[in-house]
Amino acid sequence: MSNSAETTTQRPLRVAIVGAGPAGVYAADILTKSSEVKDGEVEVSIDLFEAYPAPYGLIRYGVAPDHPRIKGIVNALHKVLDRGDIRFLGNVKYGRDLTLHDLRAFYDAVIFSTGAIRDAELDIPGIEFEGSFGGADFVSWYDGHPDVPRDWPLDAKEIAVIGNGNVALDVARMLSKHADDLLVTEIPDNVYQALKNSPVTDVHVFGRRGPAQVKFTPLELRELSHSKDVDIVLYPEDFEFDEASEEAIRTNNQTKTMVNTLTNWLVEEHAEAEKPSSRRLHLHFLHSPVEIQGDSEGRVIGIKFERMQLDGTGNVKGTGEYVDYQVQAVYRAIGYHGSALEELEYDARRGVIPNEGGRVLDASGKPVPGVYATGWIKRGPVGLIGHTKGDALETVGFLLEDRLTLPMAENPDPQAIIDLLEERGVEYTTWEGWNKLDAHEASLGSAWSESNVETGIVRERVKVVPREEMIEISRDSRE
Repeated sequence: MSNSAETTTQRPLRVAIVGAGPAGVYAADILTKSSEVKDGEVEVSIDLFEAYPAPYGLIRYGVAPDHPRIKGIVNALHKVLDRGDIRFLGNVKYGRDLTLHDLRAFYDAVIFSTGAIRDAELDIPGIEFEGSFGGADFVSWYDGHPDVPRDWPLDAKEIAVIGNGNVALDVARMLSKHADDLLVTEIPDNVYQALKNSPVTDVHVFGRRGPAQVKFTPLELRELSHSKDVDIVLYPEDFEFDEASEEAIRTNNQTKTMVNTLTNWLVEEHAEAEKPSSRRLHLHFLHSPVEIQGDSEGRVIGIKFERMQLDGTGNVKGTGEYVDYQVQAVYRAIGYHGSALEELEYDARRGVIPNEGGRVLDASGKPVPGVYATGWIKRGPVGLIGHTKGDALETVGFLLEDRLTLPMAENPDPQAIIDLLEERGVEYTTWEGWNKLDAHEASLGSAWSESNVETGIVRERVKVVPREEMIEISRDSRE
């Protein structure tokens, strides 16, 4: 490959983006709207690859279906891809269907936005017991991920959820919420049936630090109170505030809002209700997990925590006091972790591709020409979805800065990558195919609503789960 000074003057700059979640779509959108492109300095041609047959990544397969912001984010991403200046190619898996060598032959630059889908590890005794689950795996199940089993063991009456972030609250809310209240969402039918038959009565959410240090957002917290027939239970002994906590409450509106909400819930007189709810969602703070307890057959029967106390800085230290809770299932939701990608260096500790501002680095710490990263695989699984816009802006900025020295693609013809995929028998999907699948899911929702009109429930869609079915619908050439 040679230098590509001619790329920006004789043909469009060919860019592949691997991962069609928010990070990838934002990167594509920012690149098309960059000043260099708008001023005519460079023309771009972008292909957006996705391992799943459908776009949207985390939004489709990583967020609870009753999350109030899903629709708005999906609409925004849809508008970007529906413009027609970004080509979507779904059901194409990097490392299986295409290699980095392939991509560099057809594109001048490659941006990886593959995110993070694995659970972060929790190294405590008993984590391997039957009934101990990763929160990310549970999220994939209830979101109808095409590559996970369709069954989930929901046989516990009392459940522990470890973590104080948004995913922990999503997991706890989905476990405690009555299934009928989820019918207005796109929840798959098998998930609805399993949740409806769940015998759960109590879900306990545990965080290591205090109420002023939680990692979830006010929106997620408020969502808990919207669950019908579910009482929220808090404990006065968990409400501890040190100097750093008081400072955070004074100076950070989000912290102040969440602490006020939690404190108001604490002082409410639940006893005045006509009758107790059938389910309870307990919020515990200052609890550090020590051990998952099991029976002689290796099944979860409880969990042990050490009580913590704040140390004045907002961090915690152990008290030497331990407390046991009787539970039959434990879900760890302490964060996500990125996965290694073939032909690229990998930081196993952080779960990211080593990079400087989005420029991917090789084993010696030098930038790999023409290879970039954005989103969680770039910075780690922290921050909200909106933070990926800043990531993308930085990464795209460096890509455009490098554009005159990028290694030229050997075959930049947009049809060439399609020919290769067809030659390899890859059943790729397109944006037109997604629109077919989207319409089909909406029609399933309408059909359900018409068949169950007596319920008064209107379902906007029912998600199609099997990969094969998604592909068949997307690739159906019939009008």
